[in-house]
Amino acid sequence: MSRLNKCLVLMFLGVLLTQCTSDFNDINVRPDAFTSDEVSGKFFLTQPQYKLFAPDRYPYWRAHLIHTDRYAGHFTFGFRGCWWSDGLGYTYNSGYTDAAWDWLEGYIGNLDNYMRNVKQGGEFENQYMEAIGLVMRGLYFQMFTDVFGMVAYSEATNPDITQPKFDEQAVIYKGLIDELDRAMSLIGDAERTGVTVDDVGENDLYYGGDLQKWKKLANTLKLRLAMRALGAPGADFAEGAITQALGQPLLETEADNCLLPKDEIITQWDAACYGDVWYNFGTGSDWTVGKTLIDYLRNNEDPRLALYAKPARGGEVFIEKPDGPEAAQFDKRVDFIAGVLDEAGVAYTREDTEEGTTIVMPENTYYVGQPTRLNAETYSMAAYEFFSTPAEIVIRAKNSGEIFPELVLVTAQSYFLQAEAAVRGLSNGDAAALYQDGIRYAMKLWGVPDADIDKYLADAPLAQLTGTTEEMIEKIAIQRWIASYTDGFEGWAIVRDYGYPAELAAGVEDPDIYSLGDAALNGKYPQRLRYGNNAVNTNGPNVQAAIAKQGPDEQSTKLWWAK
Repeated sequence: MSRLNKCLVLMFLGVLLTQCTSDFNDINVRPDAFTSDEVSGKFFLTQPQYKLFAPDRYPYWRAHLIHTDRYAGHFTFGFRGCWWSDGLGYTYNSGYTDAAWDWLEGYIGNLDNYMRNVKQGGEFENQYMEAIGLVMRGLYFQMFTDVFGMVAYSEATNPDITQPKFDEQAVIYKGLIDELDRAMSLIGDAERTGVTVDDVGENDLYYGGDLQKWKKLANTLKLRLAMRALGAPGADFAEGAITQALGQPLLETEADNCLLPKDEIITQWDAACYGDVWYNFGTGSDWTVGKTLIDYLRNNEDPRLALYAKPARGGEVFIEKPDGPEAAQFDKRVDFIAGVLDEAGVAYTREDTEEGTTIVMPENTYYVGQPTRLNAETYSMAAYEFFSTPAEIVIRAKNSGEIFPELVLVTAQSYFLQAEAAVRGLSNGDAAALYQDGIRYAMKLWGVPDADIDKYLADAPLAQLTGTTEEMIEKIAIQRWIASYTDGFEGWAIVRDYGYPAELAAGVEDPDIYSLGDAALNGKYPQRLRYGNNAVNTNGPNVQAAIAKQGPDEQSTKLWWAK
């Protein structure tokens, strides 16, 4: 039985047992009965951990793949043979957005149940387990607010309030930093949550119960929150929080990476992975890797290229010239696609006839990314064979081998944040050294050999932290964005926060080639998702109050911290 399955069984037993713990003294003792020494709050931890980063297939498809992974510019739809154009998600669709809202808004219940059991006065009171829960709250609420903006936070878990107010992001960020400080204080010098049944052990899917790693995670998350808030209106707490975080241990080594191992067995209806969509939906729902990402990797001879993606399938492709008004745009669109191949250095042949264009390119040789947001009219020119697809370890089906883990918060991001703080004059750290440490740990996460890392650090222009302050910030942002591959939530946030990569942040303009999205977006880069209909229907007054403060409930409305 897999580790996650075992944890789920124990968690279920824990739920059952809590229903009768108050009556232990009145129950006849049976030889095979559970005792108070065999139940613990740890059995409530496993589900909140995997449900935040590996939810079931429904939100994994609609929140991750349709929205955040593609807004991040990591993945694309809209090749010929796909069921949609790459405009999917840029025009509001309540069915897709509601899936993201319902998952994130509904997530808090299980985590709150855990917190109620382990906090002071709870059935399984344990200050160290409570500290873990506080860090989980930080991970959750930052993800939630960074997708939608103002959300219920201060009243979200109050059982006496059925219509919680939506808090401003400044309030949420400050509150989360305070909660993380409390978590670190509760942990102190402790190494484990307890002994025997009180040691969370393998029920902790992130760190196996190592509290000092949780403390580093809390401090690194605090730094990420504060750095994102820096410069936003009313973020007077940010600079002090940055200084505090830099003075305490942060994620530092490979062993400190916070990852959620992908369970290779458990059903997709409980904990999904990319392969559950890739292999179960059919080719029409496959996706390709974005041009911006492939370009940065290929043009800088980044050794992660072959680990992130596969070469384009290639071969002979015939593009038929359409009839009607679209025929006038045929040459422009084919030239655009051919230009993408040219940029990638593809040695191809092209033959144009009255019927259409034939392109022949070598098979499984070149890495070519698909441009983001191609419209339905360019769809037939964007052949699947032209573009790279994700590496097998990313999309591997369950029961067939290793699957790349979910990124919770990794050591590479810690170093990039420290480098940024140094560049901005907020610390005396060696920005260039910290930057290259970030690159090194980002590459090691994917198994890049040390010799290849050293060569990249020595030779690649993108590995040298030089130039003006803004040029250095751009490089840090791009490396953070590259390192966030497979974590679209963070990748999308990085683009909105820094404005880099600039070609993504700028949006699109040419309606002959690209999908501009709905009227509100009109080519601009998406800044948030719209609130779910469930929120509007059950908590309408507070949703409207949030909209009045934050701005229109549209994808184009910038969040508080967006630069």
